[in-house]
Amino acid sequence: MTKIEFNTLVMRQAPSLKMYALHFTHDSDDANDLVQDTLLKAITYYNKFKEGTNLKGWLYTIMKNTFINNYRRFVKISSFVTKTDEISSSQLSFSATNNGGEQKFVMDDIKSALSNLQQEYYVPFTMYFEGFKYHEIADHLQIPIGTVKTRIHVARKLLKKDLKTYDKKTIAAAAVAA
Repeated sequence: MTKIEFNTLVMRQAPSLKMYALHFTHDSDDANDLVQDTLLKAITYYNKFKEGTNLKGWLYTIMKNTFINNYRRFVKISSFVTKTDEISSSQLSFSATNNGGEQKFVMDDIKSALSNLQQEYYVPFTMYFEGFKYHEIADHLQIPIGTVKTRIHVARKLLKKDLKTYDKKTIAAAAVAA
């Protein structure tokens, strides 16, 4: 089949392609664009079509894949680009709350609470936090595993008491009071 014969067969499918495109786009102009993209790809890659196979099915597959690729590209671009000149309150809130300053204060409070722990609680707790197993801590400190578990438990309770301002219930109560 010559390229001219192929182009003629493809162009005859344009009306049915338009109907199929409307199922995807639900808009006449977008459907026309999709049909045009499909026809362009079909004519460009006519040598990929195997004579004797279903031309309409081949064109529908091209259209479906083109629509999916365009949709993915649109979603990707839309997620990175802000299309308004104004900053929405959600974006402003995200920017204000996630600027890292608050995290520095939290880390300072955690370090302070850890430094307030007695050495007998601080060492097993930090070792456990760093990934050591109970038996490894017990071997290192030369104390029973039960004592290690107790000291870690006590350290957690003391830290929880010192860091009560970060407790979800306390934060929720403060938000209600404000």
